[in-house]
Order: sequence, then structure tokens, then C-alpha cells
Amino acid sequence: MRLGIFSNRCYLNGELKKANIIIENGKIREIQLGEKSQGIDYDFEDDVIMPGAIDPHVHINEPGRTEWEGFETATKAAAKGGVTTLVDMPLNSSPVTTTISAFRDKMNAANYQLNVNCGFWAGQINDSFDELEKLLQAGCLGVKIFMVHSGIDEFPNLSQEDLEKLMAHLGEKKIPVLAHCEWDEDLKPLESPVTSYPKFLNSRPPSSEDKAIEHFITLCGRYDTRAHVVHVASASALEKIKLAKAQGLPLTAETCPHYIYFDAESIEDGQTVFKCCPPIRNRDNNDKLIQALEDGTLDMLGSDHSPAPKKLKGIDTGDFSTAWGGISGVQFLISAGWTAVKEKMPLEKFIPLITERPAEFISMHHRKGFLKAGYDADITVWSPETEFMVDDRTIWHKHSITPYKGKTLNGKVNATFVNGKLVYKKGIFLNRNCGTKILRGESVMINI
Repeated sequence: MRLGIFSNRCYLNGELKKANIIIENGKIREIQLGEKSQGIDYDFEDDVIMPGAIDPHVHINEPGRTEWEGFETATKAAAKGGVTTLVDMPLNSSPVTTTISAFRDKMNAANYQLNVNCGFWAGQINDSFDELEKLLQAGCLGVKIFMVHSGIDEFPNLSQEDLEKLMAHLGEKKIPVLAHCEWDEDLKPLESPVTSYPKFLNSRPPSSEDKAIEHFITLCGRYDTRAHVVHVASASALEKIKLAKAQGLPLTAETCPHYIYFDAESIEDGQTVFKCCPPIRNRDNNDKLIQALEDGTLDMLGSDHSPAPKKLKGIDTGDFSTAWGGISGVQFLISAGWTAVKEKMPLEKFIPLITERPAEFISMHHRKGFLKAGYDADITVWSPETEFMVDDRTIWHKHSITPYKGKTLNGKVNATFVNGKLVYKKGIFLNRNCGTKILRGESVMINI
């Protein structure tokens, strides 16, 4: 159960250093600085060894919509992409995770299928907190809500009144509320068919996002509730987020690789593979999002992996008004994120965006997100300089429908360790079911 790995570039305390990492019984037992020691099992030479990436925003869809994705395929793709921990959203599974019964179904579905660690967000769709309290007691890490229609009828958005009740209810509990921030009143209806990307983009203007974020921040300040803005796409909302943080509000915010890698100017009409909500905006907007990641206004990256089958995604029709809105991308959190920012920030500033900051956000920074003795041996080994082409052979999601297909990305993952076991190495999947269920305050092995 003892394992030793070495690299000339281990990410330790904000710097890249030569080090030997000794793993024992799923934990990092010791870190030895300096040249390679005797008895090292894997010499990764100049590859970067860093804490395993953490993706706080993934739609796995199981149970109930496993034809879209599932625990087995989502976590296998995550391992190939260097993601060792992800957190599953309460939709688009069926039933949605808004009741303790649905959560039990999801936990049972996850058994013997977790190739990486997996936590769970609860969902809230009304003004009753009985089920929410049960979900939180059962180990959900926080609660996800929508301020606009979610795209799934069984997961309606909260009214402004119910959202305020929720924020007041959770204020003293210090449990995060994650909000999809768009306002219905600023959205413009689309009549099918709509193949024009600019027309789709204009139907969801930045003002819809900005107003919703501003309201969410107001409630955060009013009740001192931990508030997290998911998938920020509008750069015009950044000043509001920055000001709230300067005032000491318990606010965090994420953006996604697809909002900083792709841009509206490059999306052709009918290319529904790019449809997501909020939409991918223009290049200047995206540059400002990258700057916000660099200066700390935005805290982290999350993939918002939200896959769908070909027909639902509207690949054949090119109709943005009816196509499913979601990007398939958990496998490319590291590589697409790094490719987008590599000319604008050093590697040492990028790594925390996908490791220690999301670890702190999900309250697991005492055991994940860092290479330290006593921490879980979740480790990603990758080459930031190496390019690779995304094609059908390299995509391990259930469906290969992703806008990253055909793109050349920087940052090839060469090995992934989950709880001390080598799960993936250079194109080969080596060990199944090495992940654990991550619950508030504890981690439960998948066979319990």
C-alpha cells in the first residue's frame, strides 16, 4: 500500500519544486524535497504533479436520465482529464435531488460506479425546508437554486420571495447557496426555428445576468448567507462581485472554461453544440473574465458539464430555440481552462483555480486541494506544454458531442491518482471504483 512518485515540478506551497511524494493507505504520508529518492515507483520527470483537480459543477444525470450521462462514464472521463473530485448537481437526474428519497436513489445509483470522488448538491424548488434539512443532514454540501427556468420542468426556479426565505433560513448555518443567476423579465422569447447564434445570444442579454447577480448579492449581505454565483458569463457583473467581496460579504463566484476559451464571434449559425445558458459572449467580454480569475474577483473554474444525446442537442436541426442548453466538458476542465489563460497568467496562479479554491468552497480544504502530509492522495500529473487534438478517440464522456472536438488544447494529463491508486495513465484506464462519496464532514467509501 506504499507508493512513491517523483517530479522536477511538484506544486508545493505555490511553487514548482523537485520532490518525492510518498503515498500510503490512500494518504500522502510524506513529501521529500530534492532529487529523486531510492525506491520511487514512478518518475514523472518534468511533468507537473499537483493536487487532483476539483470540479464543483457537474451534471451526471443519474438516475433517470442515464442515457445523457451516468456515474460510470462521467467519472471515468473526469479521471482522464485529471479531475479527482467532482460535485454532482441536483438536476438533470430524474427524480431531481430535492427530497431525501431522491437522494437515496442517487446514492444507490452511485455505488460501485465512482472512478473519482463525488460530492452532491441538494436542490430547492419551494418555500418548505423540511426536505432540505434532511438532505443537508444526510451530507449534501449545499443547495442549488435557479432564478430562471432551469430547462427541466421538475426543477422550477424559486420566486424572489422564496429565495429570500431560503437565504434567511441558511444565514446562520453557513451552508452555501449556489444560484443560476438570470432574470426572466430580461429574456427575449425565441420562436422556432432559430439557427442564428447572434439572435440566440441577444435573447439572453448581459442585463438578465447582471440584475440577478445584483439581487443575489443583496440577499447575501442582508442575511450574511454564503452565496455562490455559478457560471458567470457576463463581464459587466464583475464590478458588483468585486465590490461585494471588498465589503467582506461571504460571496464566491465561478466561471467555466467554455466562457473563456470560446467566443461568440467564432460560433457559426446552426452550431447548437455551443448552446448554453447563460450564453457564450464576445471575445472582449471573455478577456475580462480571465482578468477576473487572475485578480481574484472570480474564485474558481467549474466545467458545468451538462451533456445530452445528439437529438436533444439539436445537432441535426441547428435550432437554438429547442436544443438542450449545456456544454459537455468535465474531461477538459484543466486543458481547456489552461489553454484559455496560459498567455495571461502563470501556471502557479492557474493551479489554485482548480484545486485549493474549490476545495475550500466545498469545505474539504482540510484534506483535499493541497499536496501535504496527511491529505488524501488525489493527484494529477500533467504536461502544461503538451498539445493534443480532441477527437472521438480521446473523448470519454458518454457522448462525443462537445464543442471541444476538433480543437487543439494545451495541457495533456498523463496520470491520475485517486485515493492513492493509479486510475489513469497515458491513455489507459487502470482501476475502477477508486472514488469515495464526499459528504459534509466525512467521506464514505462507495461500498458502504
